[in-house]
Amino acid sequence: MPKSRIRKKADYTPPQAKQTTNIKLTNRGWVAPVMLAMFLIGLAWIVVFYVTDGSLPVDALDNWNIVVGFGFIAAGFGVSTQWK
Repeated sequence: MPKSRIRKKADYTPPQAKQTTNIKLTNRGWVAPVMLAMFLIGLAWIVVFYVTDGSLPVDALDNWNIVVGFGFIAAGFGVSTQWK
């Protein structure tokens, strides 16, 4: 019976390096100042409400002033999702 030929294996060649692409982030310089402003406005709204015993910032809203303050803070968290 004839002997089969021995196949020579190819030398190891490492895979080609992937080309890196730079990701261009859009300029979002407005996000941090708006986010901080929303946080501070909400905090100030709640503090003023408590310090003035509910007569300020808007007397007609009564205890809903707390909701308005937390609304500003929630808006700040919403804006913070745009930060890259």
